[in-house]
Amino acid sequence: MAQELLGGGSVSLEVNWVYAVKEFIGIPVQRGAVLRALIVSDIHSNRAALAAVLADAAARGGFDALWCLGDLVGYGPEPGACLELLRGYPLTAVAGNHDHAALYPETAADFNHNAAAAALWTAEQISRAERDFLADLPLTATAGAFTLVHGSLRAPLREYLLSPAAAAATFARLTTPYCLVGHSHLPFSCVENRDGPEFVEFAEDTVYPLDERRRIINPGSVGQPRDYDRRAAYAVYDAAAGTVAPRRVSYDIADTQDKMRQAGLPPELIDRLNYGV
Repeated sequence: MAQELLGGGSVSLEVNWVYAVKEFIGIPVQRGAVLRALIVSDIHSNRAALAAVLADAAARGGFDALWCLGDLVGYGPEPGACLELLRGYPLTAVAGNHDHAALYPETAADFNHNAAAAALWTAEQISRAERDFLADLPLTATAGAFTLVHGSLRAPLREYLLSPAAAAATFARLTTPYCLVGHSHLPFSCVENRDGPEFVEFAEDTVYPLDERRRIINPGSVGQPRDYDRRAAYAVYDAAAGTVAPRRVSYDIADTQDKMRQAGLPPELIDRLNYGV
């Protein structure tokens, strides 16, 4: 199944072709390097949304690595199924605050009522093996030119990086050219200019070149978008082209909502999926 969603053999053919061309013209290459990475965040136990993202990315050029920015679980009805699906790919993932709350429910004390209820439910659903997997997720990870973190480098599990001041604090700690964050469920791109951080356009289906300026990117949320667009959000990094592209895809929201009702999850969490809030 994972190979099918990756696009069959198309990815390996593309990788081998690029390697061959570079070697022919004398450019050193590192075999096994990532050429296309699928970037996802805030899946929140929404398997229908995750499956739609994987299928859409596979159909639109494929990918050879999956980078996840945390909150694999929480809120949604299928934590185990999402973890199983993710682990079928070459995965680099970091922990989010909801992943942490599934392991340590007492840390959900500062969540709102609905989020806390979902966190406690999730903690009761996951198996020992799934707990071990979540417990092994690091707070930060490096993948090529990117640092991956859920919230920010100043506060990996908690800070919502939504202001120039918060961006500046992460840039001050950043040791790679680019940083990928999640947590806010809002897609954005922030560049480091001479005058300080600047949040710039990050429009769906637009291909953005990665230049010499350092940059923080949020791909948005797969499982619970909050930018008034209910479609699942993700991004694709193309190393050969040096670009990143934000994308959206529709999924079967009603299926996820039915499973949430069957699980007895809070109605407010079910309804918000209709509106992307």
